[in-house]
Amino acid sequence: MTNSQAIGIDIGTTGVKAVLIDVAGRMLAEHTVPHDLSSPHAGWAEENPTDWVSGAIAALSAVVHSPLCKPGEVSAIGVSGMVPAMVLLDGDGNPLRPSIQQNDARSVEDVEALTAAIDQESLYARTGGYMNQQHIAPRLRWIQRNEPEIWAQTRTILGSYDFVTARLAEMPPAECSLELNWAIESGLFDLRSRVWLEDLLCAVDLTPAYFPPVHEPTDIVATLGPEISGLVGLPAGIPLIAGSADHVASAFAAGLREDGNTIIKFGGAGDILFCSSKPLTHPKLFIDAHDIPGKFLLNGCMAASGSLVKWYVGDILGRRVDKATLRAFDDEAALIPAGSDGVIVLPYFLGEKTPLMDPQARGVIFGLGLNHTPAHIFRAILEAVIFGFRHHLDVLREAGHQPTRVVATNGGVSSGLWRSIAADVIGVPVTSFRGHPGSCLGVAFLAGKAGGIFTEWAEIDRFIEERVVNDPDPAAAAIYDERYAVYRELYVRLADLFPRVA
Repeated sequence: MTNSQAIGIDIGTTGVKAVLIDVAGRMLAEHTVPHDLSSPHAGWAEENPTDWVSGAIAALSAVVHSPLCKPGEVSAIGVSGMVPAMVLLDGDGNPLRPSIQQNDARSVEDVEALTAAIDQESLYARTGGYMNQQHIAPRLRWIQRNEPEIWAQTRTILGSYDFVTARLAEMPPAECSLELNWAIESGLFDLRSRVWLEDLLCAVDLTPAYFPPVHEPTDIVATLGPEISGLVGLPAGIPLIAGSADHVASAFAAGLREDGNTIIKFGGAGDILFCSSKPLTHPKLFIDAHDIPGKFLLNGCMAASGSLVKWYVGDILGRRVDKATLRAFDDEAALIPAGSDGVIVLPYFLGEKTPLMDPQARGVIFGLGLNHTPAHIFRAILEAVIFGFRHHLDVLREAGHQPTRVVATNGGVSSGLWRSIAADVIGVPVTSFRGHPGSCLGVAFLAGKAGGIFTEWAEIDRFIEERVVNDPDPAAAAIYDERYAVYRELYVRLADLFPRVA
């Protein structure tokens, strides 16, 4: 039987999503299983790795049992996920504690200590970044100081999608793998020579033995295990690839292949990526290898985006966070003029990564009056996320990098209001794709390429033909120019106060 289908699974901040695709460029089925981000203390961001596994199994089973799936024709499976989420495993491969997510901001003291102890210019030259809260080293140092009993049992360190891949394969820790971009974003890996930097590892009592071998995204690293195959209805032995960082897979799935192509990703966290044929670096941004060999992505990541919407609607207003509720909020917020009648939100509810690199920053709702309603705050949150994207675009342009095309992807683009706000705030047309599943489409294509059903990278375009373009409205853009200036100034004025309440 000829293989003609592939499956992608994305381990997102607020849910696990699976998609089934075929060689003809069709998305045959998709299914999402929600889970929660936990923030038990200010700035913390944790998740339960076993929730990812159960979600992946449930989502995988759902697409396999969809009418168009042909289990015997599935060529390969790929998993994408947040980077670099940190999962600590014991000698039997079991998680020792909740993951510490990439947008966690607890390790302020550890960032400061390691910044003082490690030559930052050397670190930047070798890894493409200065010490920051996203790096693995500060989070590990926090574990060593605060949970020494956990560290004493730790034998293997994995990322989110690496862990799920290992569980789907039912393989022991000694046979696990790490995908390339987890290693790059760890801050412990040489960007160019692609080896672990042992002097940096020593700073946090590490050796390379804690890390499995590093693989390119399309490398086949395992096969689907017999127990899992029975649970989901697929034949055992289907190849599993190393997978992809979620934002990189999303960028690839949106067609970012040429220099200057730019994506804004409306996920649980907010990502912005700029495509280049050279390994560009910037002190206020991160860098990743593209899923296409020889290309790179200069990128930024905002700690809270869609998760902030979910927090406000679900935790604060006590509403069910589903499509119908969010649509109703969109409809109400669309009646409010651009600028939310003076309400401005700083979206730093988990601190902020790029371009501020300030884990002690905090969320702010500014300009409230008795005339304002929940819909005003909802709209101001949507605007705040786009202000964050505009801040990144300013950084790129100031560095001489000119975005040639802006594409929006992931769950937030289902909101027509959010898409229109993006075009108005950024001031250029924003292209999105109706029904585009983002990261899981990208990693499904990678699986299909590894499984032999795709041969050319450009074949991804078969899946993204139905484009939606939002053009900026000049009147709204003028209002947003004024509000954006206040947004930027608010952080500057409050920056010294955040540490006093963090």
